[in-house]
Amino acid sequence: MPIGSSIKINDISIYYEEYKHPNALNTIVLIHGFLSSSFSFRRLIPYLEKDVNIVSIDFPPFGKSGKSLKFSYTYANIASTILELLDTLGYKNIIATGHSMGGQIVLNMSIQRPEFIKKAILISCSGYVPRAKLPLRMLTYVPFIGRFIKLYLEKSGVEGNLNIVVYDKSIIDEKMIKGYEEPFHHNEIFRALAKMLRHREGDLAPVSLQSIQTPCLLLWGDHDTIVPLNIGNRLAYDLPNSSLVVIKNTGHLLPEEKPKEVYDEIIRFI
Repeated sequence: MPIGSSIKINDISIYYEEYKHPNALNTIVLIHGFLSSSFSFRRLIPYLEKDVNIVSIDFPPFGKSGKSLKFSYTYANIASTILELLDTLGYKNIIATGHSMGGQIVLNMSIQRPEFIKKAILISCSGYVPRAKLPLRMLTYVPFIGRFIKLYLEKSGVEGNLNIVVYDKSIIDEKMIKGYEEPFHHNEIFRALAKMLRHREGDLAPVSLQSIQTPCLLLWGDHDTIVPLNIGNRLAYDLPNSSLVVIKNTGHLLPEEKPKEVYDEIIRFI
C-alpha cells in the first residue's frame, strides 16, 4: 500500500506517494502529464513495486498538490522543485519517468542535475511545442479567466477526452472517468492553469536536447494522436543516448492501456 504525504517545497504543497521496496537499489520517480495526476500510473505501479522503490508525484497545480498563484509554473521551476523534494526525502539513484508533459519536466531535471538522474524514461513525451504567443499570454490577465478555462475544458468533458487519448475505448469505465475528473472539482486549479499558460516556456530546443547525455528510453503508442509518433522519432534523433520503442495498438495513455508492456520495457532498460 502506498504512503501518501504532502510537504512544502518552494512555498507550495507537493503531494507524493511512496511505494518502498526493502531491497531495491533503484528508485523510479513517476511524473504524470498535463491535466492528470498520480492516478494515471495506477495500473503500472503494481508491476513496478515488485522490483523498485517508487515515488509518484503530483506536480503543481495538478492532483493533490498546491495551486498557489505565487508559484512560477515553468518547467524549470517545477523540475527544480521535484529535485528538491527528492533530496529532502533522501533518494538517490533516480530513474525519472515522465508521461507526456511530465517527460519535458524529466528532461529539465536531467539538464539541471545530470549526475542525479541516472536514467530517464519518456512515455509519449511532449516535444517541440513553442511558448504560447503573447496575445494568448495576455489573456491570462483577464479577470475571471479561470471561469473561461473551466468552461473550455468542460466542452468535451472527461469521458470525451479519454475517448481521444486511448486507442482501446473498452478500458474506459466509471472508475477511470471519476479518477481523471476528481481534480477538476476544485475551482482553484483553473486560475493556476491560467498562470501555467502564462509562465510555461517552450519545450526544450534541439540544441538543449542534444546536450543531454542521460540514457533515455522513449516509449510510444503507434496510435498516439495527442503526441504523434513523429515527435518520438525527432526526440530519438535529438537525444544522443536514447532508444525508441513503439507499442502496437496503443494511444497516448500507455500506462493505462499497456501497463505490462510498459513494465517489461522499463525493466529491460534498467
